[in-house]
Amino acid sequence: MITTPDAARAREYWTQSAFNGRVREVPVPVPGPGEVLIETELSGISPGTEALIHRGDVPDSVAELMRAPQQLGDLPFPVSHGYLNVGTVRQGPAELRGRRVFTLAGHRSHVVVPAGACHLVGEAVPTERALLAGVAEVGLNALWEAPVTLGDRIAVIGGGLVGLVTALLVQGVSPARLQLIEVDADRARLAADMGLHAVSPEEAAADNDVVLHASASAEGLRRALEITGDDGSVVELSWYGTRSPQVPLGADFHARRLRLLGTQVGQVAAPKRLRRSRTQRLAAALNLLDARFDALVTGRSPVERLPEVMDDFASGAAWTRNQLLHVVTYEGDK
Repeated sequence: MITTPDAARAREYWTQSAFNGRVREVPVPVPGPGEVLIETELSGISPGTEALIHRGDVPDSVAELMRAPQQLGDLPFPVSHGYLNVGTVRQGPAELRGRRVFTLAGHRSHVVVPAGACHLVGEAVPTERALLAGVAEVGLNALWEAPVTLGDRIAVIGGGLVGLVTALLVQGVSPARLQLIEVDADRARLAADMGLHAVSPEEAAADNDVVLHASASAEGLRRALEITGDDGSVVELSWYGTRSPQVPLGADFHARRLRLLGTQVGQVAAPKRLRRSRTQRLAAALNLLDARFDALVTGRSPVERLPEVMDDFASGAAWTRNQLLHVVTYEGDK
């Protein structure tokens, strides 16, 4: 049963242990000097990362590296993770009060962040679309890492949220050819409806300049190497957690001088690192979102339901397979 929240209290979603989430009721946080208090309008679930965290698949060796910027607690548990949040500034500098902002905060009805961590959302941008800024930042970083340039032949493997956002960003650099490679027929149809050329792994054209891999599977990574042209690059966007996929580096990998590049959003991609800050990169990602991205919003749940919703995402329940950006609502916080 969903209960009406106390207006003087805040709600925070925490992962207590593997497959054990809880919505905590806590006092509304108080901002300190240089900070703002944001009342959340919507937050968003990034399915791959958050399901991995809910399962407890974060290796101890990278727990600190994989912290979300506004995370509470520590990985693996207990932790309040997440990084897609749009809300209204209620306390803080006059130029921000009452403004709608995106922050890399999680599923909390009220968040306190440094004022410099707020990114203004334009009046014409729907809140649900703005939630995708954190995912677009991942895709943009990968495009910078390759780098992807005008007239390239590009393939994106994996039609999940990260793969589709990345493919839509690639459209903006006018590639000579862009393929979205996906094994699931429903996701391939969605990609086609969005104007992307969706193909199966078997149908994928070879001789790509850059392949952006986001399927989080060994099979996808193998196919990525197969369809990359000589001297081309595979950019790995997937986070495997505690899994160790086999990477086929035998056969012609060295003879064709292929490059396998890791990209992790905790740092700006190496080719841009001296000229772009993380703040500038996120602002750029937010500004790249247009109406094409609205089709990626596929479901909504109230924050009170998050424990069971995250259980379903982490276990791969049937209904989650067609979910891309799943929105979390906070209607009781007015």
